[in-house]
Amino acid sequence: MGKRKEHELDIHENGKSKSPKLCGTNYPVSISFIVVNEFCERFSYYGMKAVLTLYFINYLHWDQNLSTAVYHAFSSLCYFTPVLGALIADSWLGKFRTIIYLSVVYVLGHIIKSVGAIPSVGNSTVHIALSMLGLVLIAFGTGGIKPCVAAFGGDQFDEEHTIERRKFFSIFYMSINAGSVLSTVITPILRGDVKCFGGDCYALAFGVPAILMVIALVVFISGSGMYKKSPPEGNVLSDVCKCIGLAIKNRWRSSEFDSKKKHWLDWAEEKYPRRLIHEIKMVLRVLVLYIPLPMFWALFDQQVMTKHTRYPMGLMLNALLILLFVPIFDVVVYPLIGLSQTVSADNFHHALTKSCTHPISHRYTKVRCSSGSQVSFINLGLLDFGASTLYGIPGGTEPTLHYYIMVDVVANNIHITWQIPQYILITAGEVMFSITGLEFSYSQAPANMKSVLQAGWLLTVAFGNVIVLIVAEGAGLNQWMEFLLFAGLLVAVCIIFSIMAYFYKYVDPEELDKLFQDKTVDGEDDDSLKKDKKEHMEQAGDSTYLKSGIKNTAM
Repeated sequence: MGKRKEHELDIHENGKSKSPKLCGTNYPVSISFIVVNEFCERFSYYGMKAVLTLYFINYLHWDQNLSTAVYHAFSSLCYFTPVLGALIADSWLGKFRTIIYLSVVYVLGHIIKSVGAIPSVGNSTVHIALSMLGLVLIAFGTGGIKPCVAAFGGDQFDEEHTIERRKFFSIFYMSINAGSVLSTVITPILRGDVKCFGGDCYALAFGVPAILMVIALVVFISGSGMYKKSPPEGNVLSDVCKCIGLAIKNRWRSSEFDSKKKHWLDWAEEKYPRRLIHEIKMVLRVLVLYIPLPMFWALFDQQVMTKHTRYPMGLMLNALLILLFVPIFDVVVYPLIGLSQTVSADNFHHALTKSCTHPISHRYTKVRCSSGSQVSFINLGLLDFGASTLYGIPGGTEPTLHYYIMVDVVANNIHITWQIPQYILITAGEVMFSITGLEFSYSQAPANMKSVLQAGWLLTVAFGNVIVLIVAEGAGLNQWMEFLLFAGLLVAVCIIFSIMAYFYKYVDPEELDKLFQDKTVDGEDDDSLKKDKKEHMEQAGDSTYLKSGIKNTAM
């Protein structure tokens, strides 16, 4: 307790933050380093992913199904690992050091991935091994820092500047998509237009994101002297798990003659302070609210990649629309909603989204064909999705190679602009859903569990990818059936979530300091709890236990 107070005094002098403000506003200068760091990190991540599937297919020579499965498995891992990063930050290293250490892991993953894309480095087995190792390290790096960076940014604001903090999450999300837009444009150019090692330069396409991640790390460290750095709270996860376990055990063992409890977690009051129990209640209520939300991301990710479709242009359009929509919603839409006093801007919003498919197209410029001893190379140009079989037949008096294409599915000639209305709806839904979710997760979490609840929010994305893997790879449905299934399920989820959100009551984590003066979580240190236990033991006549309890309390 004394150590924590000393740190707080080091952060604040005379009730004011030591961090300077941006141009006379209430925005700390420190958040500029965090926003730039996030831009570079997202450039690194999305730049690598922009060519990842092509790398699987054209460099590692995997088929479409395996490439899709590994792509979604990697995406899922990137959103499961935030739990690990959050626990390390809140319980052990703190957010600042966790971001630095896991960023180093992130950089190593990129380097290994780039080396695996160099043809002269070993055989195909070595390339696959290095690629998978690099992807695992990248997943732990990007996932581990993801909840910490968002929560660390929120920590930079003073308690009274909630409006500025809310807008920070919008700026934070814009930096994510700005990095996504540029990387989606630049990285494929590096792969296709720059030739190295006799072919497409995947090593360079993966190497540039590695450089951007190094820049992200350097920028973040540069702001070290301006950050508010809250210390870790100890092994929070262990305390939470033990408290929940004790509550379940006591509730199970209780009889009908025992006094009733308002909440099942209250059965742990005999050992754990009420502050910790109250904090766990806060977190569990939010996590329960998140249960239906993976279905939003399951449908949303249909625009990214399915077993039939890879559509980078759609991703770029989505990111560009986000850059346009975020300020519009912050400056126009949300204030109008606030004036109407019908729906709070803090609530979640859902948009029923539709997604269209685009044919896979490959350009075959040098196809080897043979007829007996004659070998020819022909230019077939661009083959649309559905063009499958090439036949070579000798004809005429001289051995001449002829070819024709078997078309199983006629190419769809609908212009891409017909997809713009769908992407407008998708992006509007994402802006209202994702940015609000980030801010909601931060605002509803107690101070010692900010990163954990951010990780809980990110887990909804991970489970959304798992749903896509199960349905897309296991159900064997046609693509239009998959889209219809996901859309129908999301309609049901919207109804369920609306009911759950209606009964949710907002809490102010700052009120905990007023309700519970003592912040420690180990042992009998809650004054009201000790008083209740003292009265109970006096009634029971157990003076030995009472004296022991008083002695322990004094210590």
